[in-house]
Amino acid sequence: MAADASLDTPARVASWHQRRRVPVAAGLAAVVLIGVAILAVFGEFLAPHDPAAQNLFATLRPPSESHLLGTDDLGRDVLSWLITGTRSAVAGPLVVAAACAVIGGSLGLLAGFRGGITDATVNRLTDVLYALPGLLVAIVLVGVAGGGYWLTALVLILLSFPYQTRLCRSATLAQSRLTYVDAARTLALPARRIMFRHLLPNIAPTLLTAFLLDFTSALIAYSALDYLGLGVAPGLPDWGGMIAEGQAYVAANPWVSLAPALAIIATAAGATLLGDWAFDRLSQRTVRR
Repeated sequence: MAADASLDTPARVASWHQRRRVPVAAGLAAVVLIGVAILAVFGEFLAPHDPAAQNLFATLRPPSESHLLGTDDLGRDVLSWLITGTRSAVAGPLVVAAACAVIGGSLGLLAGFRGGITDATVNRLTDVLYALPGLLVAIVLVGVAGGGYWLTALVLILLSFPYQTRLCRSATLAQSRLTYVDAARTLALPARRIMFRHLLPNIAPTLLTAFLLDFTSALIAYSALDYLGLGVAPGLPDWGGMIAEGQAYVAANPWVSLAPALAIIATAAGATLLGDWAFDRLSQRTVRR
């Protein structure tokens, strides 16, 4: 018995260290996302300079005490422009992710629980949309329509909700085979009550994870469209547009492009890490009956 215990010790230590690492990563991700949320809401008040103020006598200056990230080709403070661009960078992706959660979650829950012709219809719809190359179709549709911030959101919603639908359908099918669902059906509970009072809480980890992944995908898609000049209107701050504008001046001040690129990476990585941790943590809970 003592030998077995000693052999088991390294595994227990490794498991303990693994549990310690995951909360640290999730905590850092949460800090990043909270910071992004604060900048999105209060960016105008937190910017050290007027983001629209131009100084043609101080263009493309390197970082200094007065301009921590330097200035762009119009003499605007890069840090202030970056901070105020946070709102446009994350508002659209949040709307896309929320709409996908509502539409895709509802369709997936309905298809997985009802089955039959309802399941077949939803599957055919998602198969058609899922087969389309999302970003390429978004570029074509938004480009033909002349661009637009909320038009971009609408196009991304139509192209993204099938992913949420498939995940929620699979989670619902797995839950529907459990005994608590059979018991609810035996008691002749209404289908709506079974779906929203019993099934929905148990597929919540999948919904939350898919929501954060949809946000990440929409953030990258929005940035790509903004980089091409198809998202935010010209003259307004946004991260993708900053990358495009700063490319020609990388040698003079690389932070014009580098700062928004790092912001996109940090936000996307934070949402992904937090989604993975939340799924693992919530999935360990017992089935709610």
